[in-house]
This record gives sequence, C-alpha cells and structure tokens, in this order.
Amino acid sequence: QVQLVESGGGLVQAGGSLRLSCAASTRTFSSYAMGWFRQAPGKEREFVAIIRSGGREYYADSVKGRFTISRDNAKNTVYLQMNSLKPEDTAVYYCNSGASNDPREYGYWGQGTQVTVSS
Repeated sequence: QVQLVESGGGLVQAGGSLRLSCAASTRTFSSYAMGWFRQAPGKEREFVAIIRSGGREYYADSVKGRFTISRDNAKNTVYLQMNSLKPEDTAVYYCNSGASNDPREYGYWGQGTQVTVSS
C-alpha cells in the first residue's frame, strides 16, 4: 500500500494561489497514475485532477483552466498548482495513486491538507 503525505494547504484570499504537494512512499512511483481529490464540509469527496504515468492530465470541469497537476518522479511527488482560487474551492484536499476519478474506488486515504479560500 502506497503511503501518501499531503502538504501545502492554508488560508488564502479569493483570486490567490496555492501549491499542494503529495509525497508517495513507493519505489515504483513513476508507474502510477496519481490524482487529487477534495472534500468540502457536508459534501462527498470529489475528483479534482489526475496525471497518468505518461503525463497525460485530466481535470474536473470546475477546476479546468485554473488548476494544474504535475509530477516529479525523481522526488516521488505529485503537485497541484491552484490559481484563481474561489471560496467554493475550500475543502480538504487528498491525493491518491490510481487512474480512477471515482473516489469510491480507493480504500486508503492520507490525512489530507486543508485549503480555505476567503471571499
């Protein structure tokens, strides 16, 4: 089981930016698709972005054009650059290893990192 540690969250004003990081403990990181998900208070966890092992990226419509997912295989780390943040982006953000955009298919989650966007 891949251990995941998210970091980089914080409090930011609307329109601001944050970069999240997720460090994965696996020697075969480069072979995994990696994804970001988020869960707002009172809502179900939802898909944000995925980057496949070959580098292809997929985004939820709600973040397309504002968020960018990237990876550094040498550091076993996946990033989420979040620009033009909105109050509705407020959530706990989680990463995971896998190609599915359905959070129900994942049995393990890290502790996540809180992102709060003030209006």
